Amino acid sequence: MKEVTATILENIRIAEDIYSLTFTAGEKIEVRPGQFCMIGVAGMPLRRPIAICKTEGERITVCYRLKGAGTRFLAESYKQGEQISVLLPLGNGFFVKEEEKRVAIVGGGVGIFPLISAIRAYNQDKFIASYMGFRNKDALCMQYEMERSDILKIASDDGSVGFHGTAVDAFMNDFGNARPDVILSCGPVPMLRALKKAAAGKGVPLYVSLEERMGCGIGACLVCVCNTTKGEHARVCKDGPVFNADEIDF
Repeated sequence: MKEVTATILENIRIAEDIYSLTFTAGEKIEVRPGQFCMIGVAGMPLRRPIAICKTEGERITVCYRLKGAGTRFLAESYKQGEQISVLLPLGNGFFVKEEEKRVAIVGGGVGIFPLISAIRAYNQDKFIASYMGFRNKDALCMQYEMERSDILKIASDDGSVGFHGTAVDAFMNDFGNARPDVILSCGPVPMLRALKKAAAGKGVPLYVSLEERMGCGIGACLVCVCNTTKGEHARVCKDGPVFNADEIDF
């Protein structure tokens, strides 16, 4: 983990309420798929946690949804050439074992962005089957990155693009083709809960990346704690955001 003063290369709208921010850190920083960063926004006391979507040398791309005053200010006020304070890389990412040759990836909403980093990391030596869900066709973005997968199924809640239904439904309907050795997922808790239930009994490990509000991003403030199946608490920013689904009480 380090704090860098990054230079913005691009900050553009790529879908309905979704922006892609690319910056150069001035040096190559090793980032595991599923890790995130904390971005400082002028005038805001707390940094914004944003998943890292992809890294290319010194270039790092994150994608974010307009949700509150901080992300709206980030979208409207930070332009190409300006500098921004970034703390990265943070958290524990995804890790696929050598013997796990077939990887299923199931994402929904902004949860697709850390999963794109997993597709990019593993598509060279793994078989990747991806199932990505969106509200509608206007929310669809980064499809060219998802197409690095060997199998790609797009789903939408209203049926305006791809499979009519959720990413979980699309995955389970295609489970026989995917034949995964491991499942990686990120998205809203109801989606993760549904996936955990649907995949139960399949004998396939499921790893989920949790989306939680964060204060510090380094495990000190305890804003982002979640419940574990052992009756304990875990810090999403420090102990996660990636967990074995069997360890989390959704």
